[in-house]
Amino acid sequence: MQITIYNRTNQDAGVFEQLFEKIAEKAEQRLALSDDYELSVTFVRSRTIHTINRDYRGIDRPTDVISFAIRDDMEFEMVEGMNDLGDIFINIDYARKQAKQYGHSYQREIAFLFTHGMLHCLGYDHMKEEDEKVMFALQDEILDPVIDRNGESYES
Repeated sequence: MQITIYNRTNQDAGVFEQLFEKIAEKAEQRLALSDDYELSVTFVRSRTIHTINRDYRGIDRPTDVISFAIRDDMEFEMVEGMNDLGDIFINIDYARKQAKQYGHSYQREIAFLFTHGMLHCLGYDHMKEEDEKVMFALQDEILDPVIDRNGESYES
């Protein structure tokens, strides 16, 4: 999977490139995906994601991550030649706060938010309880072998 990272913050977002690639590789293996898909990730602050959430989702507050799946309005299936999966926006302010709240590292939280957003772009959702169980189990299966709760990456 080709991942393009955009940084609209003062944080060094490039440090996450290798981590995101490892997560994408695990997803490709687990979900039997080809490696020619594309995904963009943009790091933003709370004010920016608040505006995005309000303008595009009608929810007037900041959030931790927002995904815009290219195939959101159609039945999801991997179509040859349609390689762009979508865009993920990660709020670094929420990531820092949630890492402390959940008792794991900032790197783990960023990795979790990326994995969550990527699965949304791949057609997974958690609106129904049974869908939530599937999606959250996949998050763990993909993320846990790559990075532990202290932010230590595992060798693949």
